[in-house]
Amino acid sequence: MTQAVQETKIVSADATALGVFGLSLVTFVAASQKMGWTTGSVYLIPWAIFLGSIAQIWAAVVDFRRNSYFGAIVLGAFGLFWIAVAAVWAIQNGWFGAPPENADLRQFGFACFGYLFFCCFITVAAFEANKVFGAIMALILLLLASLGFQLLGVNKELFGPLAAWAELLISLLGFYASGAIFLNTFFGRPLLPLGKPMGWIKKG
Repeated sequence: MTQAVQETKIVSADATALGVFGLSLVTFVAASQKMGWTTGSVYLIPWAIFLGSIAQIWAAVVDFRRNSYFGAIVLGAFGLFWIAVAAVWAIQNGWFGAPPENADLRQFGFACFGYLFFCCFITVAAFEANKVFGAIMALILLLLASLGFQLLGVNKELFGPLAAWAELLISLLGFYASGAIFLNTFFGRPLLPLGKPMGWIKKG
C-alpha cells in the first residue's frame, strides 16, 4: 500500500522593491549632507541603520529563500555596508565615547575600494538584469571610487562633488526602480520600464 505524498510549497513575495527603496532613501539623505543642503551626520545614522541596513538585509534574506541569487547577494552586501557606515558615523559623533587619538578614517577609504572591487563584478551582472540596475551600479562604482580617494585625501575638490552627485543620482534612479518593481509586480505586467538586459553574456 502506497501513501500519497503531499508537498507544501511556501511562497515568499518579492522583497526587491523594499530593499531598493532602503538603498534609495539612505543615499538620498546622505547625499543631502554631501551636497551641502544639510550638515552633520548624527541624524543620518537612523536612516543608515533602519533603511540602509535592516531593510536591505531583510530583503536579502527573503531573496535567499526565493533563490534569487542576484538580489540576495547585492542587497545583503550593501545592507552590511550601511551598518558599518552607521557605526563609523556613531564613533565620529562620540556615541561610544571620544574617538581614540589613533583613529584613522583612511581605513574607511580602503573599505570603499574593497567594495569597489566587488562591485565591478556586480555591475556586469546588473546590466544583464536590466539597464536601470546597471546604471545604478555604474554610479555606485563612481561613488565608491570618489569616496575612497576623498577619504585618502586625494584631490578632495574633485572627488567630493563627484561623490555627492553620484549618490544623489543613485537615490533618484533607485526611487524609480523601487516604484517600477512595486507596480510591475502588483499589477502583474510591466507598467514602468526598467530596460531589457544588455545581452552581452549568455547564462549557462
